[in-house]
Amino acid sequence: MIQLQNISLAFGGQVILEGLTWTVKPERRIGLIGPNGAGKTTLLRVMAGLQAVDAGTVAQIGAVGYLAQDTQEITSDCSVIDEALHAFDAVLALQEEEHRITEALEAEPDHESARYQKLLHTLERVHAELVTKEIHLIRPKTEAVLTGLGFEPDDLERPLKTFSGGWRMRVALAQILLRQPDVLLLDEPTNHLDIVSIDWLEGYLKSYPGTVVLVSHDRYFLDRMVTSIADLSNGQITEYAGNYSFYLAEREKRYELQQAAYDNQQRQIAQTERFIERFRYKATKARQVQSRIKQLEKLKRVAPPPRPDAQIKFRFPSPRRSGRTVLELSAFSKTYTTAEGTIRVFDKAGPLAIERGDKIALIGKNGAGKSTLARILHGTEPFDGTREVGYQVDETFFAQHQAESLNPAHTALEALQEVARGQDDTALRSLLGAFLFTGDDVFKPVRVLSGGEKNRVALARTLLHPANFLILDEPTNHLDIQSIQVLIAALKQYTGSFVVVSHDRHFLDQVVNTIWHAGGGRVRPYKGTYSEYQWYLEHGTASRLAQQEAQAKATAPSKPRSVEKARSGGPKTKEQKRREAEARNRAYRALQNGEAADTSVLTPSQIQKLYEQTEASILEKEERQTELETALADPSLYADPSRTRDLTAAYETIQQELATLYERWEELAEQL
Repeated sequence: MIQLQNISLAFGGQVILEGLTWTVKPERRIGLIGPNGAGKTTLLRVMAGLQAVDAGTVAQIGAVGYLAQDTQEITSDCSVIDEALHAFDAVLALQEEEHRITEALEAEPDHESARYQKLLHTLERVHAELVTKEIHLIRPKTEAVLTGLGFEPDDLERPLKTFSGGWRMRVALAQILLRQPDVLLLDEPTNHLDIVSIDWLEGYLKSYPGTVVLVSHDRYFLDRMVTSIADLSNGQITEYAGNYSFYLAEREKRYELQQAAYDNQQRQIAQTERFIERFRYKATKARQVQSRIKQLEKLKRVAPPPRPDAQIKFRFPSPRRSGRTVLELSAFSKTYTTAEGTIRVFDKAGPLAIERGDKIALIGKNGAGKSTLARILHGTEPFDGTREVGYQVDETFFAQHQAESLNPAHTALEALQEVARGQDDTALRSLLGAFLFTGDDVFKPVRVLSGGEKNRVALARTLLHPANFLILDEPTNHLDIQSIQVLIAALKQYTGSFVVVSHDRHFLDQVVNTIWHAGGGRVRPYKGTYSEYQWYLEHGTASRLAQQEAQAKATAPSKPRSVEKARSGGPKTKEQKRREAEARNRAYRALQNGEAADTSVLTPSQIQKLYEQTEASILEKEERQTELETALADPSLYADPSRTRDLTAAYETIQQELATLYERWEELAEQL
């Protein structure tokens, strides 16, 4: 439990917290929200004991774990799993003590000596403590958490320094989760996670035995995970008993009640003041006037309801109309050469086509190639394949780290002047005003801006030129929930086409009509919203996506196949036909038994049967995979190490089988 009593804190004369009193009760899952600059991160640091306050007291009961939004990246030479195991340093030190005591016992010749008996007693105590702390479950627990956060089994022994910053941040998160403090304070924990890992973290935190307080701009995450909302505004906390959607509805009700109370009191005050003004100088009304004046002096004024938070307000410039086909990619491949060898990101993926009006979400695990594909679509990433842009297509690209490319010496206004095409300063300042840069804010140097402010400047630069095709790589990073809502509204009214990379599930569900899933070197398209895509995932999606792709291929124009002839150029002999039939049947039987064989020799009916059988097998395996994932996500599983090993092995086997089945399905679909 954490108790804050009359906390006040100011930086450089700006009040952040003012007389704040708040008690964080045990076993709660709390979403801490508020506009950018409200002091959410500062409040978490105060609760963690990392930030001194100007006034008030902070009381903590139990252990507190804090994940900062800007946690320093771990640069250890250790492997991923060894670094994560530092969460159990105290237990591992106890295990080392057990080894030392055991060695001392073996070296002691007199088993009847007082020293030997003392060592034996100490060993018994240490062993009992290790059993209590479940030393045998430490490694499987660590592997489960790291796997849930997106690491592949083969990654666990790799040196941590070979991973990018985002992956190192995941290890820092894993350490905090594994320590299982009484109170978890998480500042934007989903920032460096992909959609799959966010789903896992959501499930993990739902069953967390302690208290969780988190800051997040992921509305979907808040809706599904938290049980209460703490709204930080004007240095004070207002609590709502429900998830984020409940908070929005309840806040509106409270606002209406407070507005009504304020309006009623203002009418009463106005009537009283009119009475006083009208009869102030009439002797017959003097006593009544004085009575009214005293009433006004004693009246406890109702505060006006707080105005809605300032938000970004903009509309995309109206672009010209493009041709029906916006962009086409042929079948394409992409590899990178590194010191560790060749990394194949895409292998004969595609072909892909973007039609006018398509609003596409590009999703997939981190490392699946989403940002790479975004650059390929933009034409700035070399690849093996061809890219054709349609008629009258004007592109704009917002890169994931575009804010980092801003010149730190420029002001916000100069950052726009740098890319302006004929717009005067008045127009540029109006655009910055839409992004909350008012007055002298436009003259702030980029180097002093926060991450969210830099991102807004970068977005403003993107909007300077009308475009009918947008490629947006993580546009919601560093935006608060209110600003994301305004971006959603702008994209809904946008008349062009776009491809957006994002892990914000609520954002995607609101704006897209097509899903592209990148993974395994391929890109699988799906027509529908993100929620519809999720529904299919939970009901055997792969087979349905496969069927959809096959139908698309079946309706596409195909090239006529050349007719095979006998070597002589004439009709085939009976012997040739017999040999071909035998080869065909051998291949068919082998494929039915799950063995490798040439599908090109099969008849159309054999291919169709195998296609249906493979599809049914995929559905069956996917259902089993879902069952295993659910079991592995249950923390209670790891109380039984043997069952944990069995389920982990079964999960790895099912993944390998599915990979083989997917490959076979694609080959059969091509034949069809």
